[in-house]
Amino acid sequence: MPGHPTSPGPEEPGAVNQRTKAHSPPQTVRDGGTGLLPEAARRVLLGYGVDAPRVRRILARLSDGRWWSADDLVRACSVAHSVVTAVLRDLREAEELDAETGDGQRRVRLLRPADYYGAAGDELADPVAHLLPLYARAATVLTRAVRQAPASDLDLDHVAATAHTALRRALLLNTRFDLSDRTLLCVGDHDLTSIAVALVSPGTRVEVVDVDERVLAHIDAVAAEEGLIVRTHFADLRLGLPSTLHGCADVVFTDPPYTPDGVELFVRRGLEGMADPRRGRVLVAYGASETTPRLAATTQARMVRMDLLVEAVWPDFNHYHGAESIGAASDLYVLRPLTRVPARASSDSARVYSQGTNAKEARGGMDADLARGVLDAVSADLGGGVGRPEVTLVGDWPREEASGRVRLSTWLSSPVSASEHAVINLVGGWERLLARAALASSSDTVYAVVPSSAEAVRDQAGQRALRALVEPRFEVRFLRGFGGRHLTAVRLTRRPDPDRPADRLLLHVQERAHGMVRATLRGGLAEAAAWTGRPINKRSSRHAVASAPSWLSGHTLLDLPGHRLAALPGVAEELVLRLEADHQW
Repeated sequence: MPGHPTSPGPEEPGAVNQRTKAHSPPQTVRDGGTGLLPEAARRVLLGYGVDAPRVRRILARLSDGRWWSADDLVRACSVAHSVVTAVLRDLREAEELDAETGDGQRRVRLLRPADYYGAAGDELADPVAHLLPLYARAATVLTRAVRQAPASDLDLDHVAATAHTALRRALLLNTRFDLSDRTLLCVGDHDLTSIAVALVSPGTRVEVVDVDERVLAHIDAVAAEEGLIVRTHFADLRLGLPSTLHGCADVVFTDPPYTPDGVELFVRRGLEGMADPRRGRVLVAYGASETTPRLAATTQARMVRMDLLVEAVWPDFNHYHGAESIGAASDLYVLRPLTRVPARASSDSARVYSQGTNAKEARGGMDADLARGVLDAVSADLGGGVGRPEVTLVGDWPREEASGRVRLSTWLSSPVSASEHAVINLVGGWERLLARAALASSSDTVYAVVPSSAEAVRDQAGQRALRALVEPRFEVRFLRGFGGRHLTAVRLTRRPDPDRPADRLLLHVQERAHGMVRATLRGGLAEAAAWTGRPINKRSSRHAVASAPSWLSGHTLLDLPGHRLAALPGVAEELVLRLEADHQW
């Protein structure tokens, strides 16, 4: 630990602590129960019954005589924080511990560590440990990729898995299943399991869907640098899986939010993505503290209700930088679907996340008074007059205002005939969808209502990024205090048709946001060429778009990751320049 030369740092579970090995005598003696340990240790072990081996891990670590914080013991032993602190309390009350405080942390060590040399018990073998030496390069790449990955987003219940865990997941997948010429779908991938599988099994097609734009950009960057084939897709899984991922996968991996609704939703999305669920598997990382078995039982019951066989569970298989409340570890479930068609999906209002702004999603974030204020502000901004103008309401609105509203999932999944003005409620954890919800609209004026703290509106950098995604179709204005002190309405107004061929092409694609990007590019090229007075045929358009970047394939504008959306203007310019250079315009 920084600043304390005798304190160990966190290690990968299962790794050999070389300092401990050098410091302590070989622990070849087992007490066969509790007979060779001090009375205090015997009482602690007996108090935990058949679960005592987990406590033995704590005692064995303490037996090295070094200073340990509770968090370091949690990470080293994969035991919940509450259990670690309870054991330390019992040892302290028995006057077995010395304690100090340094660097803002309380640390302890055994007064007589030699008395605890026999505490260690036998451990179960890691199912893939024997394969790790064969993948040293993959381990190096993953270590760097995890170190450079975006910080965890607490609004998405992120806790980063270790690089060691990502590699072990890939090795287990590749050993237990035949991944050659198969498709793996990662439903959420903050932990870079996709990169690990692509490194271990280059013949596997890897698809990733996530709502975190930073994660998608990082995965694409690592894949490009290492020459890996990984395709990324944007989606808020509460609203659905991108249509191009339906029925694509043979195996699914997910490390979902650990709420019962979160596990259920992510698993359902994985099932929707499977080509034939009865012939595939869904692997789920899920953990709960050993002190809260009822929570784990509730989640497991959800799995059973989804007609899933729990084929195997590897305890403490996944390890994390954090999540000390559950021992900084989670179990790995292998689920076998027993039916082809998954049961109904969760609704838009499912409470998936446990903390942050997204934890408010079940309420929609807007009560009747606030909704009335927003709609009155829309009326005033459009010029007032008698009564409210006709608007299409999108998202979760209070019942008093929700006549004829369109669900956000419907709005994003297929074109909706809307009135001239649309008002989209993105309050309560939906603000990441702002640009796409606007592009999905057929209205000339769109009011997207978000918290004023939303990244796209709170500073000039976010505002510039949003404008870049929706131009040239929309002119953007930010109206703060819109119907409520903490709300901002992003008003997007349709611009006149542009006078540059590349902008005409981009506008054509943006107005058909639900269509496949390559198809809309082909139609847009033909339309832009006709506008210049130099029309081209379908063959020329198809040939030109074939030269566009491969990452466009299999995407609509609405599931294209944000960094790819931002690159589209450059793609449009390149296509136009190519046709001009070929003298076709």
